[in-house]
Amino acid sequence: MATIRFKALETASARTSRTVKPPSEKISDYFGTHVFSRNTMQKTLSKEIYNHMVAAIDSGHQIDRKTAEQVAAAMRTWAMSKGCTHYTHWFQPLTGTTAEKHDAFFDLSDGSPIETFSSNALVQQEPDASSFPNGGIRNTFEARGYTAWDPSSPAFIMESTAGKTLCIPTIFVSYTGETLDYKAPLLKALHAIDKAAVDVCQYFDKNVTKVQPTLGIEQEYFLIDTALYQARPDLMMTGRTLLGHAAAKGQQLEDHYFGSIPSRVYAFMVEFEIEAFKLGIPLKTRHNEVAPSQFECAPIFEEINLAVDHNQLLMDLMDKIAARHHFKVLLHEKPYAGINGSGKHNNWSLGTNTGKNLLSPGSTPKSNLQFLTFFINTIKAVHDHADLLRASIASASNDHRLGANEAPPAIMSIFLGQQLSNVLDDLEKKVRTKDKMTPEQKTDLKLNIAKIPEILLDNTDRNRTSPFAFTGNKFEFRAVGSSANSSHAMMVLNTIVANQLTIFKAEVDKLIEKGQGKDEAIFKVLHDYIVDSKKIRFEGNGYGDEWKREAKKRGLSNVTTTPPALDALVSKTSLALFEKMQIFTHREAEARHEILLEDYTKKIQIESRVIGDLSLNHIIPTTLRYQTMLIENVEGLHDIGLKGIYSKTQIELIKEISERVTRIKTNVDAMVEARKKANVIENARTRAIAYCDKVKPFMDIIRDDVDHLELMVDDEVWPLPKYREITNVR
Repeated sequence: MATIRFKALETASARTSRTVKPPSEKISDYFGTHVFSRNTMQKTLSKEIYNHMVAAIDSGHQIDRKTAEQVAAAMRTWAMSKGCTHYTHWFQPLTGTTAEKHDAFFDLSDGSPIETFSSNALVQQEPDASSFPNGGIRNTFEARGYTAWDPSSPAFIMESTAGKTLCIPTIFVSYTGETLDYKAPLLKALHAIDKAAVDVCQYFDKNVTKVQPTLGIEQEYFLIDTALYQARPDLMMTGRTLLGHAAAKGQQLEDHYFGSIPSRVYAFMVEFEIEAFKLGIPLKTRHNEVAPSQFECAPIFEEINLAVDHNQLLMDLMDKIAARHHFKVLLHEKPYAGINGSGKHNNWSLGTNTGKNLLSPGSTPKSNLQFLTFFINTIKAVHDHADLLRASIASASNDHRLGANEAPPAIMSIFLGQQLSNVLDDLEKKVRTKDKMTPEQKTDLKLNIAKIPEILLDNTDRNRTSPFAFTGNKFEFRAVGSSANSSHAMMVLNTIVANQLTIFKAEVDKLIEKGQGKDEAIFKVLHDYIVDSKKIRFEGNGYGDEWKREAKKRGLSNVTTTPPALDALVSKTSLALFEKMQIFTHREAEARHEILLEDYTKKIQIESRVIGDLSLNHIIPTTLRYQTMLIENVEGLHDIGLKGIYSKTQIELIKEISERVTRIKTNVDAMVEARKKANVIENARTRAIAYCDKVKPFMDIIRDDVDHLELMVDDEVWPLPKYREITNVR
């Protein structure tokens, strides 16, 4: 292994930057050229069919057979003109990745070859539903499942050196109709919030007929040379280093953040951005992140369904382009211990068909009352369903990052900034639910509301320790993990806000029916929400132990590991919520709960097996050979009559090595036994908790001894590339 390590280092050190040439100096010349966009549809479809498609995309109108047939024909012609030979339904099963099954446009007609693509092929395919995670919804002998076209996300062409494929975004459902993917529940949640938000908007603007949640996803990632990656079995098998002592120089000098981008990395960024632009992914930002070899890219805001599809596509694209530059992209939330991990900050807002951002203050009391309505309802939704929101970002990999002094804690809280907190406090004091406001109070209140834009313009700060922070005209959900499909978190967020807006509308209407004025009714309901949700608001340092103590006093949950965090998905409150908002049936919610528990168990199981293999088959043999060399050296010193300080030091070293090797072997054996006991547990939740509480702790204990040995054993024989070698991209 040491030979492999040094060959990998030699190979990585010899790399040079790949030459990348954009197809044009202007991005606008080639942006979206691989997308069957509205512009492309307008050019290739009749006016009638184009209008049907626009109506289907914007309003959810059903696409009839005639429209589908013409779209399929135009799509095939366009795709083949770009060099496509195959098409696929591109979907997002509950594996967390994307899936595709390619079919050729080629067919036979009376024995003669033809190119064809029917409306049936566009609208529906039939992948094996039992072979994907399904939580018991589909048995092995019940294999049938369907992918169904999602016209709201445009088809696109994926290009590789071997060819081009037309990809059609779809949902994935079982034969009996249960959802088996991330996209379908998200679409349901988006429909729910659209309806609920439009109803509330009618209080302020009758012209609002549609509300679309928007999303900007900041994607953090690490890069490592492929040669070094392949020399680290733990990285290859688990996505993170299970062993490895911290380098003397990590991120403590803070010299990597926003620093000059290394030339090889720059070339990689340029190439994957070119391919992303072709696919209509509107990347805007690129920079070095805090940790060495860590980077970030971020797009312009888009409608949520499209933003999520683009992020899933981007992760796949980055991995493929990285290979051309002899890099491996690491999307694990914590690939290296002791330095910052990676997140996927989800910047969420609500936009109307009239061009208004509902989370952006305006210049009048009326527009700011609308802002406060959506602002306060979002806070109330997060307060009431904090545990469900925590569950939406729970995973084995994100557990390493949450609360690790570079990411928000597992405690769900909201940061507003001092100025906005003062606005809510003033509103709480001036509006009393039992008293009727005087005209003077109403005027005073409206004048104060009118001042919100001045306050927000310069004084709304950011708090990187908050999992859910207001940042001027949007909320930033910072706790989402870098490897996650954002659909799950966004489905939960939009569902709870839609539900809250529905409740708000009913309460306001009830007060209006009793004779109160509209504005007064809105103020009084918002007052109650401010009071009820106050405990979720926190302006301080989320990393400190004092916040943990304070959160406990407030009654906020602090669930630090995934298995118990996932309980919120199937609580009575959540099941009732999902059913009310028509997102999940009880069966679907319980199936997802089981799938996520199984995913957690399998990941910890794999990690424990890998660390056991590395310890017993790589670390211990290498260490014992080095120990034997030390023993022979001591014996040699004795033979020539030298029994001084050198032999004493070596004897102490030999003794410590022996003790650590013994402990490693003992703990690996104990971990294996714990794993065996966990494996026979039938209940998915109990099994996951056993892996969390009984198996996982051994990995940290084993690592501690191995990492100490790394500092003791001769560098020339150590088998694994070290942190100083793998975290410095050259």
